[in-house]
Amino acid sequence: MTGEIMEYAKGSIGRVFTVRMEHGDDILHELEGLAKKENIDYAMFVLLGAIKEADLVVGPKENMVPPDPQWDKLRDVNEVIGVGNIFLENGSPKIHLHSAAGRGDESRVGCLRNASSVFMVVEIFIMEIDGINASRQFDESKGFAPITFI
Repeated sequence: MTGEIMEYAKGSIGRVFTVRMEHGDDILHELEGLAKKENIDYAMFVLLGAIKEADLVVGPKENMVPPDPQWDKLRDVNEVIGVGNIFLENGSPKIHLHSAAGRGDESRVGCLRNASSVFMVVEIFIMEIDGINASRQFDESKGFAPITFI
C-alpha cells in the first residue's frame, strides 16, 4: 500500500457516437479529427474490427520510472479490440488506446501509438463524459501525461 489517495471525478454520459472506419484509415488520426470536429473533450470508447498495421508499446524495457518503451510492430492483418479515452492535452484532444490484436495463435496487447491502418472496418463506440473538468498534464518524473483533475 502506497498511502496515496486516488483522485477521481464523477460525471455522466453525454452524447454517444457510433463510428465506422474504413479500410486504410488511421485510427488515432481519425479519432482525434472527430474529437476536434465534435468538440469531444472527455470520453471513453471501445472498438472492434481488424488492422493491417500498427505500432504498439508493449511495456517498459525495464521495470523503472520513467519507462523506456518497448515497441512491437504489427505488419500483417490482425483482429483487434480496444478500450480508450479522450482527454485534452495542451488544449487538443489526446487519444489513449490500449488494444489486443491477434492473428492465428499469436496475440499482442499494448498501447497503440503512432500510425495504424484499418483492415476492412473498425467500429468504435464513443461515450462522451459530461460534468468533469480534467486534462492530461505531462509529468516528467513519470514520463507521460496522466489525467489531472482541475
